Amino acid sequence: MTTTTQTPLKGLVGDKTAKALAGHLDLHTVGDLIYHFPRRYDERGEHTDIRALEVGEQVTVMAQVQRTNVRPMRQRRGQLLEVIVGDGSGGTLTCTFFSQAWRERDLKPGRWGLFAGKVTEFRGKRQLNGPEYVLLDEETATSEVEEFAGALIPVYPAAAAVPTWVIAKCVRVVLDTFTPPEDPVPAGVRAERGLVGLDTALREIHRPSSRESLARARRRLKWDEAFAVQLTLAQRKYRAADWPAKPRPRRDDGLLAAFDASLPYELTDGQRRVGEEVADDLAVAHPMHRLLQGEVGSGKTLCALRAMLQVVDAGGQAAMLAPTEVLAAQHYRNVLDLLGPMGRAGELDSTPDATRVALVTGSLGAAARRATLAEVASGAAGIVVGTHALLYEGVDFADLGLVVVDEQHRFGVEQRDALRAKADQPPHVLVMTATPIPRTVAMTVYGDLETSVLSQLPRGRSPIASHVVPAADKPAFLDRAWRRLREEVAAGHQAYVVCPRIGEATAGEDEEEAPPPEDGQERRPPLAVLEVAPLLAEGPLQGLRIGVLHGKLPADEKDAVMRDFAAGKLDVLVATTVIEVGVDVPNSTMMVILDADRFGVSQLHQLRGRVGRGSAAGLCLLVTEASEGTPARERLDSVASTTDGFRLAELDLEQRREGDVLGAAQSGRRSHLRLLSLLRDADLIRDARLDALALIEADPELEGHPELAAMLAHFVDEERAEYLEKG
Repeated sequence: MTTTTQTPLKGLVGDKTAKALAGHLDLHTVGDLIYHFPRRYDERGEHTDIRALEVGEQVTVMAQVQRTNVRPMRQRRGQLLEVIVGDGSGGTLTCTFFSQAWRERDLKPGRWGLFAGKVTEFRGKRQLNGPEYVLLDEETATSEVEEFAGALIPVYPAAAAVPTWVIAKCVRVVLDTFTPPEDPVPAGVRAERGLVGLDTALREIHRPSSRESLARARRRLKWDEAFAVQLTLAQRKYRAADWPAKPRPRRDDGLLAAFDASLPYELTDGQRRVGEEVADDLAVAHPMHRLLQGEVGSGKTLCALRAMLQVVDAGGQAAMLAPTEVLAAQHYRNVLDLLGPMGRAGELDSTPDATRVALVTGSLGAAARRATLAEVASGAAGIVVGTHALLYEGVDFADLGLVVVDEQHRFGVEQRDALRAKADQPPHVLVMTATPIPRTVAMTVYGDLETSVLSQLPRGRSPIASHVVPAADKPAFLDRAWRRLREEVAAGHQAYVVCPRIGEATAGEDEEEAPPPEDGQERRPPLAVLEVAPLLAEGPLQGLRIGVLHGKLPADEKDAVMRDFAAGKLDVLVATTVIEVGVDVPNSTMMVILDADRFGVSQLHQLRGRVGRGSAAGLCLLVTEASEGTPARERLDSVASTTDGFRLAELDLEQRREGDVLGAAQSGRRSHLRLLSLLRDADLIRDARLDALALIEADPELEGHPELAAMLAHFVDEERAEYLEKG
């Protein structure tokens, strides 16, 4: 009997095992199992570092039995067997078996085995309660031990009901009858890149004959993952080049020229370069699709405004989509301030070429909404700023030529697509982010977008110092932080205090979900704005003017608080992450982030960018109860050590691992990037990209490569392809 990737497992491994594989690991077919790769490989005699095991972790360790002990149980009848196993490096683990003293006959000192279970702690010692195990040095080989006949022993992602050796046994059964599909990667590409065949790779990754053959197998299978993603992006880029779009060329005598002449400062070299790239894209007859990355405060909004003015000069309209009402209102005010009389068409002091700027949010009153939508529909409003309210029916544009999406990661695919659908022809699209994206992620997620980077900060921006405040270890440091904040206010400056939660059982979109504890212990609830603000007002910040801002406030209250803070009527703003992006108050020089370990790396970088935006230096204090040496504390130390957003983005990627860069969060399915590391495989991704672009240019629909088209369907299913198509 031969099997293919589509063969169900049920008839091959037995009904009970097939049911367990399906129920616990979502493995249903031979293909599912063959592509369920080992997590790591142990080697006989090579120790696992038991000392590095985390409490609460589900583990499989290779270890040697050191000694056993049988004693009566205190609380109930029967005997307790304790088996002490070690890894050869000094680390030990206690395996406990209740009423199973007979196992002592097998678990003799000196025997090596694989032990699988959940790590717990009892009286300061780590242990596995009733672990599954298989011994590897049986004198009489059993079928289980046959799975580990080679020197390298695969350890699979497993479940309590399906330990790694059961998976290994199933893989051996399947490989004995498996007929692989036709190799999808063209022979020329395999030869040029030195890739082994698919059949060899799939067999060697499960039962490697040597470290070298395993490395070759992993490289080939990583290539397939990278190649599939890059082919999908290359196809999309090729198809987009054929979409029609209305050219919006630059005018020498229009609003953009007048705006540039009115600026009281010079553009940075980076802003000029990005401006030229965007201007050239807008002038051609297919849609611009550009990603603009830039550090917090590098001047992305100014670049976007210049692009919008070029489109207005060419008779079109531009829409800027912001993730929150606070940010949309901020952008609206900034654009009005920057344009001055050029943004007040129809008013007495307007310039001859002036346009109008409209703000569309969900909280507009009925009369104001009707008037604003009429300006948008007639084309009188050349620039329209708004939240997702711009997507609703009834918001119609006269001639939508450019969509600017601020903070891409805050918007769903469907929302971006809905806005693009409001134009007769696909509009030009400029995506902005202040969260720097590592080069390999940009290649893999945004591979179809042209990328511009603003790395230079405008003149006048001040440095930001960051420090970790260990509140639990050194409470005096927190007292000093509040005194330091009072000093900043006394010097005429303002400050932010950021909390992860709103409070009073609210569930706001700007709240942070507390990550699971890294030490297995219970954690107190995250600190909340509505609880912290009164404590500060009655305690260390008594007498200061304190305001509160969070996502659940009514829009007019949010706007009023931000206006008061911007006008200097408040000394301290206690807020959630609603201030994370776009909020610009140059007089704010200090930020205290409470429970900083509950925020992600890129989020901390974003928040920190709210201070130091004027002539005075900025200070950011990361307050935490995380102990020194813990992953949480190391993460905060890294953030405090650098303001280089690109270095922090790489750090963020290291800590979050790959996840599913193709949007598994959208589909809820497990990641299809099983081996590829966006951090470590940059060269491989780059080579796969070059080959994918060349192949799609020669055969856009892969008509001459049906096996390759099938591989794309396997790695990039319909949902992911749609995600990429819309992105």
